[in-house]
Amino acid sequence: MKQIMRRKLNLPKIEGITLRWVVNIVGVILIFLLCVFIVSSFAIKNHYYSNVESILNSGASSTAVSYFSSNLDAGMTLEQSASEYIDNYSYKEKTTTWIIDNDGDVVVSSNGFAVEKQFMQDYEDALKSPSGRASFIGKLDSGEKVMAVTRIISNSEGYPVGAVRVLSSLEQIDSQIGSIIFLLFLAFVLVFAIIIFSNLFFIRSIIVPVQEIEETTKKISQGDYSVRIEKKYNDEIGNLCDSINSMAEEISTTDKMKNDFISTISHELRTPLTSIKGWGETLTLGINDNDSVDELTAKGLQVIVSEAGRLEGFVEELLDFSRLQSGRMNLKLAKTDIFAELDETVFTFRERAMREGIEVKYRIPEIPAIADADANRLKQVFMNILDNALKYSRAPSKIFVKAEFEQLDGKSYAKIAIADQGCGISKEDLPHVKEKFYKANVSVKGSGIGLAVTNEIINLHNGKLEIDSKEGKGTLVTIYLPIENTPNDNQLSSISAQQIDEEIDKGVNMKGE
Repeated sequence: MKQIMRRKLNLPKIEGITLRWVVNIVGVILIFLLCVFIVSSFAIKNHYYSNVESILNSGASSTAVSYFSSNLDAGMTLEQSASEYIDNYSYKEKTTTWIIDNDGDVVVSSNGFAVEKQFMQDYEDALKSPSGRASFIGKLDSGEKVMAVTRIISNSEGYPVGAVRVLSSLEQIDSQIGSIIFLLFLAFVLVFAIIIFSNLFFIRSIIVPVQEIEETTKKISQGDYSVRIEKKYNDEIGNLCDSINSMAEEISTTDKMKNDFISTISHELRTPLTSIKGWGETLTLGINDNDSVDELTAKGLQVIVSEAGRLEGFVEELLDFSRLQSGRMNLKLAKTDIFAELDETVFTFRERAMREGIEVKYRIPEIPAIADADANRLKQVFMNILDNALKYSRAPSKIFVKAEFEQLDGKSYAKIAIADQGCGISKEDLPHVKEKFYKANVSVKGSGIGLAVTNEIINLHNGKLEIDSKEGKGTLVTIYLPIENTPNDNQLSSISAQQIDEEIDKGVNMKGE
């Protein structure tokens, strides 16, 4: 219900700045209003009770006591003086007056009713008090709540001969006080509600733009430079929106210039590099047929061909990065056997790994995994991951490759796991390894682009790339690619019947452990 009301009023959630505002500002306002309400309630009650007590004091005043004392000295009885006093008392409509004798009995009551003898706390206190006066707030034996003031009557010699007790019912007064306090409470609730809602809308005018700014800056940090913030206010928040929009525009322009530069340079470098590599290979073939060429020249040509090939690969990565940034990376889809492409890539890669002292162990099903895919891009994915596994491994060690069929959420996938026994990736670096130009280990050659391109290619195939690693133990890369065909039970049985390499299973299931 609260969530529905919040959505209807478009109010911010109670968190962050809003929570601090509620705790600090609203809390202070609430405490202040509560204190004012409590003080006001006591003040109202004291005001009414003070007025009642003032009236009672006028009935049981020292003048009244003097009146009785004079009459007693003149020979009048207490009852006679009481009747005359009550007849002349101006507040007899609002109060009840009792004249009490020295035995504590009520000899005359202003209301004309007989009063049974009862314990009267204010009378007992007045007898003990030096002033001869005492007051009482409480209930009578009948249960009625009253306020009473008693003053002792003394004769001319100073001996007590009775008392005047004036009472007033508090039932109606308490009811009036309760009504006033309730109205005061409603007024405070209304004031508090007005303060809260007016401040909530003010807070909303700050929180909502700040939330939009937060969401926009997140998108900008993720590479979406086209987002802009709508300026709603001509104040500091509006100026901040203008600054962020201007920043996004500048970043977008700079990023476009960078991408255009990378694309242009990559294309410009590709042609001379192709020529250098081609002529280097041609000269190398000529040297092999000519024994008169010295060894240094032959070795130099081999270095030229090798480095030209490496630069050519780097240029291709830059071109892929440029396509990735501009959204121009397209796939040439065709019916493709994913496992066949993996097998061909591993076979090519295996010789290179052996030259560097790394053993490659792999198991790929003979059953094809058919999918609409770009065969060249898939080979690029497999080669990038295998190349990373090789770069971060040290001889002697092993690289494990395992391919199998997997069912996820009722869909068929080709699952490819590639694990190495290299240096691994730290927990701090692992969440960032798919980011562009991010390198977990700067001591290893590379641009930091390959894994970002790899991840994008897999995403374009509607697949998924997972990386698990533990520093000092190794890294496991798992690829899931959707396929069209699902092996039947007989085919799966034949796969199970094949010779299983337990070392491969253990290698690709290490999970960085």
